[in-house]
Amino acid sequence: MGSEAIRYLILPGWQGSPEEHWQSHWQRSLPNSVRVEQQDWFNPQRGDWVGALNQAIAADPRPVILIAHSLGCVTAAHWAAQAPVELLRRVRGALLVAPADVERAGCPEPLQNFAPMPRALLPFPSLLVGSDNDAAASALRAMELARAWGSEAAILTGAGHINVKSGHRYWEHGFGYLYRLQSRIEQQARLRA
Repeated sequence: MGSEAIRYLILPGWQGSPEEHWQSHWQRSLPNSVRVEQQDWFNPQRGDWVGALNQAIAADPRPVILIAHSLGCVTAAHWAAQAPVELLRRVRGALLVAPADVERAGCPEPLQNFAPMPRALLPFPSLLVGSDNDAAASALRAMELARAWGSEAAILTGAGHINVKSGHRYWEHGFGYLYRLQSRIEQQARLRA
Protein backbone atom coordinates (compact mmCIF):
# COMPACT_ATOMS: atom_id res chain seq x y z
CA MET A 1 0.00 0.00 0.00
CA GLY A 2 1.71 3.18 -1.16
CA SER A 3 1.76 5.80 1.55
CA GLU A 4 1.28 8.51 -1.10
CA ALA A 5 -2.07 7.00 -2.06
CA ILE A 6 -3.54 6.84 1.43
CA ARG A 7 -4.57 9.57 3.86
CA TYR A 8 -4.29 9.02 7.58
CA LEU A 9 -7.02 10.69 9.61
CA ILE A 10 -6.06 11.18 13.26
CA LEU A 11 -9.07 11.09 15.61
CA PRO A 12 -8.14 12.20 19.13
CA GLY A 13 -10.37 11.57 22.10
CA TRP A 14 -11.81 13.78 24.81
CA GLN A 15 -9.67 16.86 25.49
CA GLY A 16 -7.68 16.27 22.29
CA SER A 17 -4.17 14.93 21.93
CA PRO A 18 -1.47 17.37 23.08
CA GLU A 19 1.84 17.82 21.27
CA GLU A 20 3.52 15.14 23.40
CA HIS A 21 0.81 12.52 22.65
CA TRP A 22 1.68 9.66 20.29
CA GLN A 23 -1.09 10.76 17.90
CA SER A 24 0.63 14.13 17.45
CA HIS A 25 3.96 12.37 16.85
CA TRP A 26 2.34 10.06 14.32
CA GLN A 27 0.70 13.01 12.58
CA ARG A 28 4.14 14.58 12.15
CA SER A 29 5.67 11.24 11.06
CA LEU A 30 3.12 9.79 8.64
CA PRO A 31 2.80 11.28 5.16
CA ASN A 32 -0.62 12.64 4.22
CA SER A 33 -1.89 12.69 7.79
CA VAL A 34 -4.54 15.12 8.99
CA ARG A 35 -6.09 15.60 12.41
CA VAL A 36 -9.88 15.73 12.60
CA GLU A 37 -10.39 18.98 14.50
CA GLN A 38 -13.38 19.25 16.81
CA GLN A 39 -15.15 22.48 17.78
CA ASP A 40 -15.07 21.61 21.46
CA TRP A 41 -12.59 19.08 22.81
CA PHE A 42 -13.81 19.46 26.41
CA ASN A 43 -17.60 19.25 25.95
CA PRO A 44 -17.92 16.76 23.11
CA GLN A 45 -21.26 16.37 21.36
CA ARG A 46 -21.72 13.14 19.44
CA GLY A 47 -23.43 14.77 16.46
CA ASP A 48 -20.74 17.43 16.14
CA TRP A 49 -17.87 14.96 16.41
CA VAL A 50 -19.41 12.52 13.93
CA GLY A 51 -20.14 15.45 11.60
CA ALA A 52 -16.52 16.65 11.75
CA LEU A 53 -15.30 13.16 10.83
CA ASN A 54 -17.79 12.98 7.98
CA GLN A 55 -16.57 16.36 6.66
CA ALA A 56 -12.93 15.30 6.88
CA ILE A 57 -13.59 12.15 4.85
CA ALA A 58 -15.80 13.97 2.33
CA ALA A 59 -13.22 16.75 1.81
CA ASP A 60 -10.77 14.54 -0.09
CA PRO A 61 -11.56 11.64 -2.44
CA ARG A 62 -8.38 9.70 -1.56
CA PRO A 63 -8.67 6.50 0.49
CA VAL A 64 -8.36 6.86 4.25
CA ILE A 65 -7.08 4.93 7.25
CA LEU A 66 -8.52 6.12 10.56
CA ILE A 67 -6.17 6.29 13.57
CA ALA A 68 -8.43 6.79 16.57
CA HIS A 69 -7.83 7.02 20.30
CA SER A 70 -10.33 6.80 23.17
CA LEU A 71 -13.50 8.75 22.36
CA GLY A 72 -12.22 9.01 18.79
CA CYS A 73 -12.81 5.24 18.47
CA VAL A 74 -16.42 5.64 19.59
CA THR A 75 -16.82 8.55 17.17
CA ALA A 76 -15.54 6.38 14.30
CA ALA A 77 -17.95 3.55 15.18
CA HIS A 78 -20.92 5.95 15.40
CA TRP A 79 -19.92 7.47 12.06
CA ALA A 80 -19.63 4.07 10.37
CA ALA A 81 -23.11 3.09 11.55
CA GLN A 82 -24.75 5.97 9.68
CA ALA A 83 -22.32 7.14 7.00
CA PRO A 84 -23.27 7.27 3.33
CA VAL A 85 -21.98 4.33 1.31
CA GLU A 86 -19.83 6.51 -0.97
CA LEU A 87 -17.89 7.79 2.06
CA LEU A 88 -17.68 4.37 3.73
CA ARG A 89 -15.96 3.10 0.57
CA ARG A 90 -13.13 5.60 1.10
CA VAL A 91 -12.22 4.11 4.47
CA ARG A 92 -9.74 1.29 3.99
CA GLY A 93 -9.41 0.50 7.69
CA ALA A 94 -9.22 1.77 11.26
CA LEU A 95 -6.70 1.46 14.07
CA LEU A 96 -8.76 1.80 17.26
CA VAL A 97 -6.58 2.45 20.31
CA ALA A 98 -7.89 2.37 23.89
CA PRO A 99 -11.58 2.89 23.09
CA ALA A 100 -13.47 4.70 25.84
CA ASP A 101 -16.42 2.74 27.21
CA VAL A 102 -19.00 5.51 27.49
CA GLU A 103 -21.40 3.14 29.29
CA ARG A 104 -19.03 2.29 32.15
CA ALA A 105 -19.73 3.19 35.75
CA GLY A 106 -18.06 6.49 36.55
CA CYS A 107 -17.82 7.59 32.93
CA PRO A 108 -17.19 11.36 32.87
CA GLU A 109 -20.43 13.24 32.26
CA PRO A 110 -19.26 15.03 29.07
CA LEU A 111 -18.80 11.65 27.34
CA GLN A 112 -22.17 10.18 28.24
CA ASN A 113 -24.00 11.63 25.22
CA PHE A 114 -21.98 9.17 23.10
CA ALA A 115 -23.91 6.30 24.74
CA PRO A 116 -25.08 3.79 23.87
CA MET A 117 -21.87 2.28 22.56
CA PRO A 118 -22.22 1.46 18.87
CA ARG A 119 -22.23 -2.29 18.33
CA ALA A 120 -22.63 -2.58 14.57
CA LEU A 121 -20.02 -4.50 12.60
CA LEU A 122 -17.58 -2.05 11.02
CA PRO A 123 -17.72 -2.25 7.21
CA PHE A 124 -13.92 -2.04 6.88
CA PRO A 125 -10.95 -3.88 8.44
CA SER A 126 -10.03 -2.73 11.92
CA LEU A 127 -7.58 -3.51 14.67
CA LEU A 128 -8.42 -2.64 18.27
CA VAL A 129 -5.57 -2.17 20.76
CA GLY A 130 -6.59 -2.17 24.41
CA SER A 131 -4.87 -2.61 27.75
CA ASP A 132 -5.42 -4.84 30.76
CA ASN A 133 -5.34 -1.82 33.10
CA ASP A 134 -7.16 0.91 31.18
CA ALA A 135 -9.67 2.73 33.40
CA ALA A 136 -11.62 3.81 30.30
CA ALA A 137 -12.34 0.22 29.18
CA SER A 138 -11.44 -3.08 30.80
CA ALA A 139 -9.69 -5.74 28.75
CA LEU A 140 -12.93 -7.75 28.75
CA ARG A 141 -14.90 -4.76 27.49
CA ALA A 142 -12.28 -4.06 24.81
CA MET A 143 -12.61 -7.67 23.63
CA GLU A 144 -16.42 -7.35 23.58
CA LEU A 145 -16.14 -4.22 21.44
CA ALA A 146 -13.66 -5.92 19.11
CA ARG A 147 -16.08 -8.82 18.62
CA ALA A 148 -19.03 -6.48 17.99
CA TRP A 149 -17.06 -4.34 15.54
CA GLY A 150 -15.38 -7.30 13.79
CA SER A 151 -11.96 -5.99 14.80
CA GLU A 152 -8.79 -7.94 15.29
CA ALA A 153 -7.79 -7.35 18.92
CA ALA A 154 -4.55 -6.92 20.82
CA ILE A 155 -4.60 -6.43 24.60
CA LEU A 156 -1.40 -4.93 26.00
CA THR A 157 -0.11 -5.58 29.50
CA GLY A 158 0.11 -2.58 31.83
CA ALA A 159 -0.31 0.03 29.08
CA GLY A 160 -3.01 2.07 30.83
CA HIS A 161 -4.98 4.35 28.51
CA ILE A 162 -2.12 4.32 25.97
CA ASN A 163 -1.60 8.05 26.31
CA VAL A 164 0.95 10.52 27.69
CA LYS A 165 0.00 9.76 31.30
CA SER A 166 0.76 6.07 30.79
CA GLY A 167 4.11 6.86 29.16
CA HIS A 168 3.10 6.55 25.51
CA ARG A 169 4.53 9.72 24.03
CA TYR A 170 5.91 8.48 20.72
CA TRP A 171 4.61 4.90 20.92
CA GLU A 172 6.90 3.67 18.16
CA HIS A 173 5.79 0.11 19.00
CA GLY A 174 2.30 1.12 17.90
CA PHE A 175 3.43 1.51 14.30
CA GLY A 176 3.64 -2.29 14.25
CA TYR A 177 -0.13 -2.44 14.77
CA LEU A 178 -0.68 0.08 11.98
CA TYR A 179 1.51 -1.99 9.64
CA ARG A 180 -0.37 -5.15 10.65
CA LEU A 181 -3.65 -3.43 9.79
CA GLN A 182 -2.26 -2.24 6.46
CA SER A 183 -1.11 -5.78 5.63
CA ARG A 184 -4.61 -7.07 6.37
CA ILE A 185 -6.08 -4.36 4.12
CA GLU A 186 -3.69 -5.35 1.31
CA GLN A 187 -4.53 -9.05 1.70
CA GLN A 188 -8.25 -8.33 1.48
CA ALA A 189 -7.72 -6.13 -1.58
CA ARG A 190 -5.79 -8.95 -3.31
CA LEU A 191 -8.58 -11.41 -2.54
CA ARG A 192 -11.14 -9.07 -4.12
CA ALA A 193 -8.98 -8.44 -7.22
